[in-house]
Amino acid sequence: MPASFRTNLDDLIAIFYDVDGAAESTRPPRSDLGIFHDVNGENLPPSIRRLLDHDHHMTVTQESVHQCPVDVQVVRVSHADGNYSRCSTLTRQSDGKIVQFGIVRLHMDRLEPVVRSEIEAGEIPLGRVLISHDVMRQVELHQLYRITAGPGLAAAMRLPSGTTVYGRTAVIYCDDQPVIELLEIVPQ
Repeated sequence: MPASFRTNLDDLIAIFYDVDGAAESTRPPRSDLGIFHDVNGENLPPSIRRLLDHDHHMTVTQESVHQCPVDVQVVRVSHADGNYSRCSTLTRQSDGKIVQFGIVRLHMDRLEPVVRSEIEAGEIPLGRVLISHDVMRQVELHQLYRITAGPGLAAAMRLPSGTTVYGRTAVIYCDDQPVIELLEIVPQ
């Protein structure tokens, strides 16, 4: 893998949330998403550590943990500076339970057109698209978080506001280039 590329939590959040408190912003405030605290893997509940503290695709991990396929629901999309970003949730096919909320930013010029098209269609989880097209990829975990869910995140995950959830930031390298920046959040 090439030299590490660091994704920035605030930069990812700022795609869909107002992190600066601008009065004229049409985006919800950062507090709508939640309050983030850095944590070490050793300080996570064991079930959460299994979900987040690794260098693997979350799609595969979620399907393994929940023993069923997951579906993606795209909540919001943004196209800016040649990047495609989206907020989305993953739900278990077995019962529709939300098992993940995420924000992803993709540097689309670094992906083949067929892969870009399938990702933008928003019908298949991102990890599954990359795997099905045999895109050479490596996941690099950056940071783990304990999060107090704000009202928007809580609503998106169908949880009470103030619920403790957990997350991570990571980067996916495709063919040795940093292509995908991730914020992935899971319920307890």
